[in-house]
Amino acid sequence: MRVLFISDVYFPRVNGVSTSIRTFRQDLANCGVETALVAPNYDSQSQDDEPGLIRVPSGKIPRDPEDRRMRWGALTRTLDRLPRDDFDVVHIHTPFIAHYAGARFAKRANIPCVATYHTFFEEYLHHYVPAMPRSIGRFLARGFTRSQCADVQALIAPSDPMRDILLQYGVSTPIHVVPTGLAADRFGAGDGNRFRAQAGLPLDRPLMTYIGRVAHEKNIEFLVQVFTKVRQSVPNAMLVIAGEGPAREPLRQLVASLKLTADVHFAGYLDRNTALLDCYAAANVFAFASRTETQGLVLLEAMAQGSAVVSTAELGARSILKPDSGAVVVKEDRDAFATAVVRVLQNASLQRELGERGRAYAKTWSSASMARRLADLYDAVRLSPRAARVAA
Repeated sequence: MRVLFISDVYFPRVNGVSTSIRTFRQDLANCGVETALVAPNYDSQSQDDEPGLIRVPSGKIPRDPEDRRMRWGALTRTLDRLPRDDFDVVHIHTPFIAHYAGARFAKRANIPCVATYHTFFEEYLHHYVPAMPRSIGRFLARGFTRSQCADVQALIAPSDPMRDILLQYGVSTPIHVVPTGLAADRFGAGDGNRFRAQAGLPLDRPLMTYIGRVAHEKNIEFLVQVFTKVRQSVPNAMLVIAGEGPAREPLRQLVASLKLTADVHFAGYLDRNTALLDCYAAANVFAFASRTETQGLVLLEAMAQGSAVVSTAELGARSILKPDSGAVVVKEDRDAFATAVVRVLQNASLQRELGERGRAYAKTWSSASMARRLADLYDAVRLSPRAARVAA
């Protein structure tokens, strides 16, 4: 079987969608599913081309230095050059230009089209169009979602809570829950001391760490406020914020206003195969409080490195943070969150216990088994849209 992936984002743009695509492509190959991927070109940025990766000329997006917008003409010409009988299924991963081009290609090739709902737009619109009343943004997001979901024969939700939200929207397309699994290389041991040495961080200072996109919807400002309370009990603690995004400069300003510049380290982008694993391993506590995760893969990555996790459990993160996950789950309350972080920072044996339990739990989220489920869905939707509806 051959599947055409299409996405508005991919590496070197680091985010959950890019990670999901690469993970599934690698494991689907072992299931007998060959994939080609159409994604933006990122100009002079480092971008390791992979087998089957087709880059499309793209332009910059105003006020968004990380992303690129594929040029519609270049994208349609690229797709038109692909032999339509080479593919059995189209799999759309993002809801922008890629969605409409992918649906168009599938219709012309007379093959089924599926889409993964990676992004919770209802919350994103609030942060990126703040002048719009939330009620209007919510109405527009839900209508937009229903319209796009009607274009495909099957939907993939990364978690049960995300599926439930789509059902509440009134989406009638069959929805299948297929999380992104954790690839085996995520368990390779990181070197926490090496990260500290390269970042110039003392070996004896406890680290409260966030890793992920540095964006407003990730609720990192809340973690900074929590950190101010943590320092009241652990005055030598430091906060590490690893990643890039539009909230980085506002967060720097907030940190400066709180007179915490010397105690907060912005690590920027980290190489996934080396420095990122080291950063996880260096954390005494991995802290997370996003409200918009459709899954929360970063939590599993932290657990795989033996990091003690303290997190809220909103939306997709709830599907990961089960009672047996080893994580400390708290509500979004500064005092409660800070108390949990302090308790872990001050107890080395508790850190080890949580880390060991989390690592064992992360091993149950095999990317190979998730890819097998996705391959089975491709088979069902290819054989019959009705079969896909029954499978849902």
